[in-house]
Amino acid sequence: MKSLLPIVFATIAAVGNAMFALGQKKSANVENGLLFVGLSAIIAVIFAIIFAPLVGTFEIGNVLKENWKSVLLSGLGLFLTYLGFNLLYSRYGASQYALYAVISIITTTIIVGMFWLKEPVNVYLIFYSCQKIVPPF
Repeated sequence: MKSLLPIVFATIAAVGNAMFALGQKKSANVENGLLFVGLSAIIAVIFAIIFAPLVGTFEIGNVLKENWKSVLLSGLGLFLTYLGFNLLYSRYGASQYALYAVISIITTTIIVGMFWLKEPVNVYLIFYSCQKIVPPF
């Protein structure tokens, strides 16, 4: 069962991303898309706080004291993700997700994972990533 957990977690993220994409597309009719993103972020924060005790200890003070720089970096990254998705989806549609996916493979998997964090990478991951980056001819 433990080997299936990455699939379960990835599925949760994928379903959430699909819901987010649908919501962002619906925000195209809203005059201020950034306000829409901010309000959706508040909902995400509420759910994160409600579910946080289910995945570990709930010590906000210690997390901030020991990890404030990473929290700040992650918060800025989440804002940029929200902003980019809102602009991409509300103006060009969810079909542009493939563009985001390819760029995300480069920035997250290759630059952050492989080069910055020196995480181990298997041949399958390299082959799969290269298929996404190089168009088939």
